[in-house]
Amino acid sequence: MREALKALQAWTQAGQPAALATVVRTWGSAPRRPGAKMAVSQAGEMAGSVSGGCVEAAVVEEALRTLQSGAPKLLHFEVQDEAAWEVGLTCGGRLEVFVEPVAGLRQTAPSGRTVFDELQSSLDQEQPVVRVVVVRGPEGMLGRSAVILPDGRIIGELEPALTDGLRLEAQAAVKSGLADRKMYSLQGDEVEVFLDPLMPPPTLVIVGAVHIAIVLTRLAKALGFRVVIVDPRRSFNTPERFPDADALVTLWPDDGLRGEGLSPSTAVAVLSHDPKLDDPALLAALQSPAGYVGALGSRRTHARRRSRLLEAGLKEAELDRLHAPIGLDLGGDSPEEIALSILAEIVATRAAQAPQPGRSLGELRAQR
Repeated sequence: MREALKALQAWTQAGQPAALATVVRTWGSAPRRPGAKMAVSQAGEMAGSVSGGCVEAAVVEEALRTLQSGAPKLLHFEVQDEAAWEVGLTCGGRLEVFVEPVAGLRQTAPSGRTVFDELQSSLDQEQPVVRVVVVRGPEGMLGRSAVILPDGRIIGELEPALTDGLRLEAQAAVKSGLADRKMYSLQGDEVEVFLDPLMPPPTLVIVGAVHIAIVLTRLAKALGFRVVIVDPRRSFNTPERFPDADALVTLWPDDGLRGEGLSPSTAVAVLSHDPKLDDPALLAALQSPAGYVGALGSRRTHARRRSRLLEAGLKEAELDRLHAPIGLDLGGDSPEEIALSILAEIVATRAAQAPQPGRSLGELRAQR
């Protein structure tokens, strides 16, 4: 969403009409999950993606038509349709994409704020927020939307009969991080609402301002991570060495990690290869809810490390969470290859942990 929203903001500020396309439903082997977005300007410029390339051209055409008509539209692509073969969905995948003019996001609520304002503010402040939009229903309701804030306030133009029931649904969407759809009956009409949680970026905390960390920071930023470097050695942990990092923390590792407020969306990579730094970091990280914890070192090094951590009071179950030696075995040994293997393991672990029925890590790998 960040890429699409940034483009929408730039285009609309320049006076150029734009549209937003959002995947709201998928079946089979559709390449993107619900919530994937693409922004389209009146000039045909694109930002983001709704399918990895196979339906983009068709969606852009429909987005331009939407800008002409001013009316939102729900698009459906499936293998049985001739159009689906034309746009590349020949492997059985199907998806629905909701296309809407951005003008609809700028309708002002009684507070004076708009849906667009709240989306931008929440993303800037890295707070979770849920946007809800009517994707099926009477013509007059199609495209109506609102933003549900963490405190339960609602900014937008949905009827109270809808918003009253959506607050709890929004909380569930934020907890899972997954988009959802809900059907409601409103004055005798069936209304389908798409709940789209916009979550803060995942965080990667790197302990040890070593050379591998420099490369890993660049790779992680390319994948949308917020990156924090923790290392008390000020001569190592500098803006000159880590220009891409979001934060440089020059505290002892355990203090630095606790100050970050580790959560399930946090990955911790311990790379200093020095027990004085590694052990305090691992004690803090493995007793936290961090979704991934990995440490650099050979199997022999890890065996000695495991004994030290057990003696320090760590439980076996906590130690079993540790990925060591860190990274997938890609066969490389350069700093760049090691950094790639670490990030690959972090991504694979996040995918396996995600609450996606029927999409195990093995199946995700098989699809690639």
